[in-house]
Amino acid sequence: MREIQFREALREAMNEEMRRDPNVLLLGEEVAEYNGAYKVSQGMLDEFGPKRIIDTPISELGFAGIGVGAAMNGLRPIIEFMTFNFSLVAIDQIINGAAKIMSMSGGQYTSPIVFRGPTGNAGQLSSQHSQNFENWFANTPGLKVIVPANPYDAKGLLKAAIRDNDPVIFMESEVMYGDKGAVPEGEYLLPIGVADVKRQGTDVTLVSYGKILKVALQAAEDLAKEGVSAEVIDLRTVRPIDFETIVNSVKKTNRLVIVEETWPLASISSEISYHVQRYAFDHLDSPILRVTSRDLPLPYAPTLIQEILPNVKRTIDAVKTVMYQN
Repeated sequence: MREIQFREALREAMNEEMRRDPNVLLLGEEVAEYNGAYKVSQGMLDEFGPKRIIDTPISELGFAGIGVGAAMNGLRPIIEFMTFNFSLVAIDQIINGAAKIMSMSGGQYTSPIVFRGPTGNAGQLSSQHSQNFENWFANTPGLKVIVPANPYDAKGLLKAAIRDNDPVIFMESEVMYGDKGAVPEGEYLLPIGVADVKRQGTDVTLVSYGKILKVALQAAEDLAKEGVSAEVIDLRTVRPIDFETIVNSVKKTNRLVIVEETWPLASISSEISYHVQRYAFDHLDSPILRVTSRDLPLPYAPTLIQEILPNVKRTIDAVKTVMYQN
């Protein structure tokens, strides 16, 4: 099977859906003439023209609102944020507009729109450009929230998101756009809300998503050298969450560590911890542990960044703690 970059997988998904459905269009800063800030939309202006690949002013509130209105009137917009940190400017359109229009209109309107772009830290970009808001959006009824971890999942889930009749938040990562992975030539879609077991194991369950899945997978590989078998689950979607896959895994391994990049309070790991203790309490042989970013704004200094973000060592230490090896 061929290997392509994460950005190429996203581009293929959008190209295929735009060829299939003339109602699909892309709006955002620099998506057209510049081929996208991260070259995700490279070449799309040449194929689809300026009526479907639309450069916007630096006004997230404005072009997000245009997208919501377009979706209510039969189009299927893809709104690209240069980073989800900038989505805060448009959050009223997302939370009070797209997420609520179906229920507030009694089903007369839907909002088939995708908001996509990078989330989380991307190196030395400091506090205002390094935040994770997937738990914020996942706390909103009416939204679906997807955070893929590799090119295969990214393509299949983005195609599913574009076809979905609900508004979808699709969160990527600046440091993953160049990642390569196996992606089949033919068309495929992945179901929204279904987790994937990336690695089978028997001693402990590791749950993660997005680029931090790399930390969980590396920790599992290092633990295997010490005789610890870790099962690694990629959530892929954080609203809805596939609790069934997690609970079934915990019933097998009897231990759970959750690894995510966001801050600890009211995080995705908080909800998973509640659900597992509610539905798999008798199967737990130790308390559930979380490895999250420290409860601080992310600084600029690279040494401090390393201290704040989840890493392999912290993950391995958490696993050894739940296995009573520390």
